[in-house]
Amino acid sequence: MKRGVMVVRLMMVLALAMVAAGTIGFGSARVVHAQDNTSCAGEPIGGGAAASPAAGSPEAMASPQTTTDPTMAASPAGGGDLDIAFLPKDVVNNYFVTAAGGAEEAAEELGGQFQQVGPQEANAAEQVTYIQTLTQQGVAAIVVSANDPNALAPALQQAMDQGIKVVSYDSDVAPEARQVFVNQANAEQIGRIEVQIMGRLLNCEGEIAILSAASTATNQNTWIEFMRDELSKPGYENMELVEVRYGDDDPTKSLDEAVGLLTAFPDLRGIISPTTVGIAAAAQALEQEGRAGDVQLTGLGTPNQMREYVERGTVQEFALWNPADLGYLAYYTAAALVSGQITGAEGDTFEAGRLGSYTVGTGGEVLLGPPFIFTAENIDEFNF
Repeated sequence: MKRGVMVVRLMMVLALAMVAAGTIGFGSARVVHAQDNTSCAGEPIGGGAAASPAAGSPEAMASPQTTTDPTMAASPAGGGDLDIAFLPKDVVNNYFVTAAGGAEEAAEELGGQFQQVGPQEANAAEQVTYIQTLTQQGVAAIVVSANDPNALAPALQQAMDQGIKVVSYDSDVAPEARQVFVNQANAEQIGRIEVQIMGRLLNCEGEIAILSAASTATNQNTWIEFMRDELSKPGYENMELVEVRYGDDDPTKSLDEAVGLLTAFPDLRGIISPTTVGIAAAAQALEQEGRAGDVQLTGLGTPNQMREYVERGTVQEFALWNPADLGYLAYYTAAALVSGQITGAEGDTFEAGRLGSYTVGTGGEVLLGPPFIFTAENIDEFNF
């Protein structure tokens, strides 16, 4: 009997310990924790909007060097029929150099021609000159990232009058001056994925803050509203947004605001900064205040800017879009226009090689997909 009582007592002690640890519960709600590719709400990271399942996860992201069998994709046209010219904001910026690499990849798959021309620095007037030259050359398509959407419109309309297809990417032109706009990501995806990443980093528990740009920045405020909405979903009950601060995209002010958050909220577990200036300043603040690793940080940044912080472990994951994939998709879109597979009308569909099938949306927009997640495993593949 004594031995039996001891066994029962031991089992009760073990059960109580498991309850305290959250392993089992007596009639209580189960705590949902984020998995590798699943948000606190149980949705694919990168999902919650018009996104493919798990498309925003590091494991699912295609790198610039990774392609599937190009024979699986439709070949809209080839050779001399596929003379496509890219005109970025400037040809020096590594962002556009990376995008050009993706376009070259697509050109090789389709057997087409590729060239990139443009000013040495962002200048709309110079872009107009390049558009006029490309029109005289009679290229099949111009793919342009606009320094000024309206200033470029007359020259692009003249190109279209000559039968040249026009695709905008990265930065749109006036809608009447192009057939399709290849957009990198939509506001909902950008806002939600930042909270989803933070939930994964914190296992869905803890106080978080947002370090934004200007309080009047339309895009920032839109993203933040989607962040708040994501946090309102079941599964985020143990994550609390304690404050939103604004660094006005000024490095010094952003640093001061980040330090202020760490001081005002000693139990802070995470900071989301949806601005490239803010995320770098917040990383600097974490290291300066000795809170790296203790407080998680994510948001929107560029690889060159964030590489040192990732290498030191101050930042585990952050998001943006993959410009190589953007250039790749823009080339395929232009090729589909040149071949007549699409006209740019809503509902048109086409294949884009390793990126799969795409549908033209409202206003002639083609959406690349969920923002790309940069990690220690893939960051060195990028230079922008």
